[in-house]
Amino acid sequence: MILVFGGATEGRKAVAELEEAGQPFYYSTKTDMQDVTLHHGIPLQGAMDQEAMTTFCQKHDIRLLIDAAHPFALMLHETVAAVAAKLHLPAIRYERIFPPRDADITWIDNYQDIPHDIHTLLATTGVQSISKLKWLEDEGVKVFYRILDRESSINLAHEQGASDDQLCFYTDSRVIDIDADAILLKESGLTGGFQEKVDAAKQKGMRIFVLRRPKTPSVFHSVNGPHGLRLAVEKLLPDFFPLHSGLTTGTCATAAAVAAMIRLTKGETPAEVPVLLPNGETITVFVGYADGYAYCIKEAGDDPDVTNGIEVRASVEESDVFEIKGGEGVGRFTLPGFDYPPGEPAINKAPREMIRQNLEQLSTVICQLSITISVPNGEEIARRTFNPRLGIEGGISIIGVSGIVEPFSEEAFISSIRKCMEVAKASGTDHVVINSGAKSERFLKDHYPHLPSQAFVQYGNYIGETLKIANELEFRQVTLGVMLGKAVKLAAGNLDTHSKKTVMDKTFIASMLEEAGCPIDLTNLTLARELWERISPEKIEDFCRIILQLCMQHCQPLVPHTELTLLLIDDDGTIHPQ
Repeated sequence: MILVFGGATEGRKAVAELEEAGQPFYYSTKTDMQDVTLHHGIPLQGAMDQEAMTTFCQKHDIRLLIDAAHPFALMLHETVAAVAAKLHLPAIRYERIFPPRDADITWIDNYQDIPHDIHTLLATTGVQSISKLKWLEDEGVKVFYRILDRESSINLAHEQGASDDQLCFYTDSRVIDIDADAILLKESGLTGGFQEKVDAAKQKGMRIFVLRRPKTPSVFHSVNGPHGLRLAVEKLLPDFFPLHSGLTTGTCATAAAVAAMIRLTKGETPAEVPVLLPNGETITVFVGYADGYAYCIKEAGDDPDVTNGIEVRASVEESDVFEIKGGEGVGRFTLPGFDYPPGEPAINKAPREMIRQNLEQLSTVICQLSITISVPNGEEIARRTFNPRLGIEGGISIIGVSGIVEPFSEEAFISSIRKCMEVAKASGTDHVVINSGAKSERFLKDHYPHLPSQAFVQYGNYIGETLKIANELEFRQVTLGVMLGKAVKLAAGNLDTHSKKTVMDKTFIASMLEEAGCPIDLTNLTLARELWERISPEKIEDFCRIILQLCMQHCQPLVPHTELTLLLIDDDGTIHPQ
């Protein structure tokens, strides 16, 4: 069993990730103020001291501790660390993502370090810090306290000697409505609105004092995002998730490039290197070294991937320009329609950007590097993929949008969809937005900003199964967002759009184009998304109307009592309604 301590944003994220396992776990918060929907999690309330936590862990056979509380919940961090050490339990600290420390900011370690050569100060460090700032008032500094606008906080502020004219309340972290010489902040990370507060203070010309976050006890395995959390849980408690995740070839190539860069610039060969993922979190990846290159062995987890176990190599050299090249075993594009023109190595846009961003963190001479990615036996492996059919020749593709491979099996994937739909229903929403993956979901969240995150569920390729689940759960409103590659398959009646089950039917696409009044030559069409550029702009909406009508004919019968909306999404995020 897992025991999670939350109460902050990271607590919600931890819950969302653990819920996907479909297994029970405990979620403990100090108060009942956090609104979290638990489907499999068991809620606990009230603070635990070391003795109470130790007893609970022993009584309930706790095998893993996760501390996902606020960065400044120092007493809790120390208690969890002490219990983990005492009971020899593994422990994970779910950290926030923290921006680099700005040199224009005055960084302090405790309240006594605040410079007192000021007349007024706006303190945003919480109601509990009022008593710690009384010494500053004794020095003649007028201190304003920004607190939550609730009775318990106001009463506590009064108990510590704050007057009503010193209190102001949180409305928007981007707005500072108090004129003061300086502002006091906690290093609360991106999800704590830290950067917005700093930017607002700079606009007001205020001096900025920031309390550094407490150091994480060494007993913890630190992560700062959901992917890292899952990878850590899979490592420390392997039987919790029924299927294990893996790394994309893009992440492996990035890790190898980072390792090669560290050896080139520092002469060091660490066994693990940090890799910044596209979502902003950082994970650690195992690497190795050989003569002239570093490498990473791809672990696909429980995804049945022919690239599992391959060695992805990277060499880094000084150069006149920044370039990412494909070496042995990396394919090349031979047809248009990809992120890069024919002749370029088959290294997609997301992995290239990952490599660039990660190397930028290591060196100021990023513009003068040449990185070569290679995969031994890549050409032979590629023959067992769809690369030849797509016009990628000579090797495998270096791909991956998120950097993480979600474990795949049809039964498990559909089961996870059902769980996500059940969580969406349990959250109280009657409107679910189903989509194919991270890219389309990002666009749809912008389109429906009022919906909770639980309302967005990824169907992968299982459109039909997802709609059937929506019907069983009696959702009143379902929105199906689909990108063109899957839409042309769905319009033809393929409710499972996986490439193993169906391929793009050019004859059928030609018939839709004919009906829309925009026939074009499809001889060299490689990917459906090329149609966005080939169809004349004035005919785009006619084509969208035809394809959505056909998709609706196949989807509506699966949800006969539901208001179904279909949205076609193009590559730049433009949404075409039916």
